[in-house]
Amino acid sequence: MGLIGTCFALDKADLDLRIRKLTAKFDSMQSKPDRRVPAEMLKNAKGIVLLDRTKAGFIFAYQGGGGVAMVKNKSGDWSAPVFLKSNEASLGFQIGGQQSFVVILLMNTNAVSMLTDGKISFGGEASGTAGDASAGAEGMLTEEPLTVVYTDKAGLYGGAALKGSALSADNDANIAYYESYFSAKEILLDGKGKASEAAKELVGKLQRSTK
Repeated sequence: MGLIGTCFALDKADLDLRIRKLTAKFDSMQSKPDRRVPAEMLKNAKGIVLLDRTKAGFIFAYQGGGGVAMVKNKSGDWSAPVFLKSNEASLGFQIGGQQSFVVILLMNTNAVSMLTDGKISFGGEASGTAGDASAGAEGMLTEEPLTVVYTDKAGLYGGAALKGSALSADNDANIAYYESYFSAKEILLDGKGKASEAAKELVGKLQRSTK
């Protein structure tokens, strides 16, 4: 009860605002032909992670802010969102520059399992093509990558490696949002928790981006 009481100090309206900001950033990225996530890649993805407030240098480091993750069920419908927090994530040996928005596509069930197991630690498996994001899967560093990473300023990263136990469920935010404790697996795979209108708006954007 003490944990739940503490988490309710978070405002659900503020969490909806977080989702709407992520939706707006995704929509903005999709309006840029050289930055957008290709429809076919998004259609084939098993899940997605949207992250905000990042900063890059010689080592790409995720520095706070927040994010959400969703996965597809067997019917291809998107789950309710899980809120995420960072634990000193880094995307190693990448180009420099400031980044404000990152999209990570989970391309198979192994990547989804990493997410639902409670800690996301992709090692060297997050890969893609540097430069023009519209290039799609051309030039992949691995034939079947676990993940593919896009940003709103640099397109698709080349050789991105999300290192360490980089991301985990933000339990405080999830309890405040769903007014009960659910694990990431229960929300993403078992259908626990009800998505708000803000989350449904994000799903609508994702669905339209696959066409």
